[in-house]
Amino acid sequence: MTLSRRARSLAVPIALIAATALAGCGSDDTSDSSAKETPLTVYAAASLTGTFTELGKQFEKDHPGVTVAFSFGGSSDLVAQIQQGAPADVFASADTKNMDKLTAAGLAGEEPRNFASNTLEIVTPPDDPAKIATFADLAKLGVDLVVCAPEVPCGSAAQTVAKSAGVTLKPVSEEQSVKDVLAKVTSGEADAGLVYVTDVKAAGDAVRGVPFAESSSAVNVYPITTIDETKNDDLAESFVELVLSDQGQAVLAAAGFAKP
Repeated sequence: MTLSRRARSLAVPIALIAATALAGCGSDDTSDSSAKETPLTVYAAASLTGTFTELGKQFEKDHPGVTVAFSFGGSSDLVAQIQQGAPADVFASADTKNMDKLTAAGLAGEEPRNFASNTLEIVTPPDDPAKIATFADLAKLGVDLVVCAPEVPCGSAAQTVAKSAGVTLKPVSEEQSVKDVLAKVTSGEADAGLVYVTDVKAAGDAVRGVPFAESSSAVNVYPITTIDETKNDDLAESFVELVLSDQGQAVLAAAGFAKP
């Protein structure tokens, strides 16, 4: 059927209006789909897993559109990854030695600031099969002891304590993070391990903790800094400030961390 001249003249503006409306809808959809969240990548010592995860959720709440991604592990491994170009924005170490490596390499965005400290504690399975009561008991014949590797802060602390106490430790395994040591004990693969006070507290009834006086000879201080190559300077600095704030310090204290 052929349209009248009037019908044809009306069809053109109607079609244009419809096309404009559809284009407008398409533009809104594109705008919504292109909206991206801003990532903030934090490299932190394994012993900070619980506290930093909690602080990360608070940071996201306070900064809509920001997603905090964590990489937890042994401080020495994390420094090596950053030195090799890993895209980190913030680094928190379980000791000053590994932070010094980062600073010496020119990778620290600002002067590192200390925010917490931690000490070692013996951890055993709940039934304590090896009957560990003192630090010296870790050297008893037949005790399957697990510690951190020497280059890891908890391993370096273990060596310092052992030397100070005059005890020769013969671990059956040296792990790359304190969480790996804890896992060996909770799985029943080891009779005892040396972890931090905070790890024992976080594990709860899954383990038995044995404090020992010799631990005072190796107190680990935790520093934090932004990374020089970060593309999110303001956000990185804001995360550091959260850790140092009263709120951040309260979360750390609740987990068993002491002041630096």
